[in-house]
Amino acid sequence: MSIFYKLDVRTKLFFVMLFTILIFLVDKLYIAVSLLLVTIFIRLAAKIPISSVTLLKNLTLLAFFIILIQSVFGPGNSYIVNPIFPASFPFLGGKGSVKFEGLVLGIVIVCRIASLMVFLPVFTETTAPAKIAGGLCALGLNYRISFIITTAFNLIHVFKNEALIYMDTQKLRGMYAFERTGQKNKKRSFISVFKAYTGLLVPLLLCAMRKAQVSSAAMDSRAFGIYKKRTWINKPVFSICDIYAVSGGIVFFIFMIFLNYR
Repeated sequence: MSIFYKLDVRTKLFFVMLFTILIFLVDKLYIAVSLLLVTIFIRLAAKIPISSVTLLKNLTLLAFFIILIQSVFGPGNSYIVNPIFPASFPFLGGKGSVKFEGLVLGIVIVCRIASLMVFLPVFTETTAPAKIAGGLCALGLNYRISFIITTAFNLIHVFKNEALIYMDTQKLRGMYAFERTGQKNKKRSFISVFKAYTGLLVPLLLCAMRKAQVSSAAMDSRAFGIYKKRTWINKPVFSICDIYAVSGGIVFFIFMIFLNYR
């Protein structure tokens, strides 16, 4: 088991806040790339498979679109291609340009998105929902708000499992849209895949409504919120590892900000 599972939830929340602020503050290319590499290293150190990151699989088109838009419409005076359309091109002749500064800005934005997608599962995968609520309450947050946040994290796994169940049932009925490998994926098309995934919305919404009704009945039967204070079986406790981790995170944050704004 990785050491990230043993860290206090408040330490993990601190790292989430720290990295989120840092990701949106950096604006230099080498800092953004370095931050992405650090988040990948942290994810590997937490023993969470990097193959589960969906950026390269599902958001490649979005990354290309962001870089293209920033290169063409972003700021900058250094041109890579100018103009894009030759003078003989009808209506758009002599217009458009690809700017170097815009290209760099687009890559920085993509690195920011990738860093968030790589780092956030480190928190959600290594922390039980009950511990998240305890950590938030230990920080002084109201328990009702903590319960709402914890429920949101918990429903991510519920909806993921429900979606996998619905996909397996559709595969058993001969629907090949969810097949990714083998000879059956030759029958896949964009329209069939789009219809298959949009068909998951109705059962998932019904599942969410059922879960909400069951949770509401369970909370009412247990008199949820009648007491202002709540007792905990396992209270969050800071250890020496948490102190070292927080200190290292602060030093890393200051160092990256210094490199970015020096």
